[in-house]
Amino acid sequence: MTRKTFTLAALLALATTPALAHHPLGGMPMTTFAQGMLSGIGHPILGFDHLFFILAVGVASVLAGARWLAPLAYLAAMLAGVGLVLAGVALPLVEPAIALSLLLLGGLVAAGRGLALPVLAGLFAVAGLFHGWAFGETLAGQEGGAPAAVTQGYLIGLAAVQYVLAAAAGIAVAGLGRRAAGAAMPARLTGAAVLGVGAFLALELVEGAAFAALGLG
Repeated sequence: MTRKTFTLAALLALATTPALAHHPLGGMPMTTFAQGMLSGIGHPILGFDHLFFILAVGVASVLAGARWLAPLAYLAAMLAGVGLVLAGVALPLVEPAIALSLLLLGGLVAAGRGLALPVLAGLFAVAGLFHGWAFGETLAGQEGGAPAAVTQGYLIGLAAVQYVLAAAAGIAVAGLGRRAAGAAMPARLTGAAVLGVGAFLALELVEGAAFAALGLG
């Protein structure tokens, strides 16, 4: 097995391991502000669906000429999605919506299309609600409810790490673009990777639904 093949296999294993994707603290309950912040920082990194989407947010923001501003639309909606969970409001089809968000944004970035800021912000906002709802399940799963300090730490870590990741992706693509006479190719390669992750997740959901329908799940 080559180094590249091993790396790809490791990434796919992480992407499909629920324990890593949903329990940054290894399943331990959060009881302090620091633990909440650590969980908030870890969740988007260990959940590869969220990680690839936020990287695409950063790249799409560069293509739209709003590297620093556009990601805020996603972050605001993402925090609102967490709030919906805490308020007991359920969103339908969360996992399919997250897979669709990867397919849509990954496809647009892979095509090298720079959307107008209002359109891009709207796309980020809709996707952010579903990604945020998935993040909120970590708090909702706390036995006895999450203390206020834990919730505050979690939300701060969640928002901060995703803004940093989006900014870093934008900076990286812009930097590569300066060396390669344009950011289009690095951006399109990033979009293709995001599109591939979205397709993988979508196929996994279809497979699960098919097995369930056949009584094999």
